Amino acid sequence: MSTLAHTMMTAARSADSGLAGAGELDRYPYTEAPAGERAAPRPWGGSDSELGRASRRGAASRGRGLHGQLVQQLGQMIVSGDLGADRPLVPEEIGQRFEVSRTVVRESLRVLEAKGLVSARPNVGTRVRPVSDWNLLDPDIIEWRAFGPQRDDQRRELAELRWTIEPLAARLAAGHGREDLQQRLADMVEIMGHAMGQGDAITFSRADAEFHALLIQAAGNRMLEHLSGIVSAALHVSGGPVTGCDRPGDASLGHHARIVDALASGDSAGAETAMRQLLVVHPDVERVVPAPREQH
Repeated sequence: MSTLAHTMMTAARSADSGLAGAGELDRYPYTEAPAGERAAPRPWGGSDSELGRASRRGAASRGRGLHGQLVQQLGQMIVSGDLGADRPLVPEEIGQRFEVSRTVVRESLRVLEAKGLVSARPNVGTRVRPVSDWNLLDPDIIEWRAFGPQRDDQRRELAELRWTIEPLAARLAAGHGREDLQQRLADMVEIMGHAMGQGDAITFSRADAEFHALLIQAAGNRMLEHLSGIVSAALHVSGGPVTGCDRPGDASLGHHARIVDALASGDSAGAETAMRQLLVVHPDVERVVPAPREQH
């Protein structure tokens, strides 16, 4: 086993993964009840308001600082629909409900504004923006959607984007002959194989995510590389205890290895085919793969 593989596995076992493991999906507030059972949004006033209840869920914010926790809570509430479009957000009320300073509220709203979730205008204040204005490629919004009422749509959309992005990346990567990146991709396959044998889901998922990020980097297309966050987010929200293309298994590992072999031999078509086969292993992708008669 290579030094890199050993180092990565040691680090993965000793660090908090921050990934969604088995039973961890309930850390998101709106998984506490099915979407159809949630009460309609009410005014913020009163002890039973949506914002008031959310402010008492500090433990669900994954250890982030006050600023990160507030962004997380408000973002989840907006994406889940608990705070609907054109809903006014009054900084003073937010500060009181969450017991945070005006500075924390102000900075949090700026982050949400950058994501397209809210808008701040003079004499109008801060209001929730409609879905059409959201930055749907933002990794946080992808995550919030994937674990909220829109989970099915989000995962399908991510699968469709991956089917577009990654086979192309594999084809381009085979034509660039980047031996340094090819070696790192081979190392990731080695790590994944060893982790699978050890039942180490955390290391497997980390190596898997690194593999896909490296592959897009190896494509040599900066605009394509800019979309790598979509793939990372898709792996992160895949919905199982392992955040990879599929549960650790020989089929998934074999497809990864075939991609590496195709890159090493400069086989662009083979690399693209192997990537498509890998993606089909994922059940979310299988439903969006074009039927043979639709392919041209």
